[in-house]
Amino acid sequence: MAACTAVKFGYNQGEQLAFWWLDRYLDFDDAQEVRAREAIDEWFRWHRSTQLPEYATLLAKAQTEIDEPMTGAQMCQWTDVVQKRIDIAFEHALPALADSVRALTPQQLKHLQRKYEKNLKEYKGDFLQPDPDDRRRAQIKRVADKAEMVYGRLNDAQKARIAQLTDESPFDPQGWYNERQQRQQDALQALQKLGVERASIDQAKVVVKSLYDETFHSPRPAYRAYQQRLIQYNCEFASQVHNLATLEQRSHALKRFKGWEEDFRALSRGS
Repeated sequence: MAACTAVKFGYNQGEQLAFWWLDRYLDFDDAQEVRAREAIDEWFRWHRSTQLPEYATLLAKAQTEIDEPMTGAQMCQWTDVVQKRIDIAFEHALPALADSVRALTPQQLKHLQRKYEKNLKEYKGDFLQPDPDDRRRAQIKRVADKAEMVYGRLNDAQKARIAQLTDESPFDPQGWYNERQQRQQDALQALQKLGVERASIDQAKVVVKSLYDETFHSPRPAYRAYQQRLIQYNCEFASQVHNLATLEQRSHALKRFKGWEEDFRALSRGS
């Protein structure tokens, strides 16, 4: 119940939270702040009325599949559905994002670089602990916590199986760190070039769209192949966790999905 309340509360504060998040990266001046707030407000009005009902419908469909065994292929189908919704949300935000970044000052780019460096430092502390045992325990806990968010408390046998599956995962935190670092450098160079060339909105849209696409499909072939291996593994992993769930845990998942569905329907009506 607390989680469902948090969804509604967080979404109803979404405009302010989104502005704060963007401002921490871009450090808007007064004029930029006005345009950013207007764009964020417009995006949330669109998202609330058009996207939340779609999310609710998807959650209703998911509830019909809770009691059935799942395959990795089925989980990947759900991954594709979620990715499509993310893409739609991004596409609507693209013109405003392009307008926000096409004329960043050198000071703002320095601010963005410092924010990127801070993010990398935080990531290193969370995922790249010097002690291998500490790193392993942290990763297993993250995965188990995500499973418990949906299914409720796990038993010892389930935790042991999740630990085993986590150990078998191709997830490479150092590789992810290196990729993030390279993406940040790519983004800074691209945004700097937009400012130097006094890019139009259309030119900026192409650049921002490219940076977004590279998040999911790296321009570096070795990492792109790794991304695909990880996606396939995670689909299989998710199906195994689901198939391990007891009747009580599936009932917990059903209630959780139902609560989120009801939240999204209420939010789409403005409540």
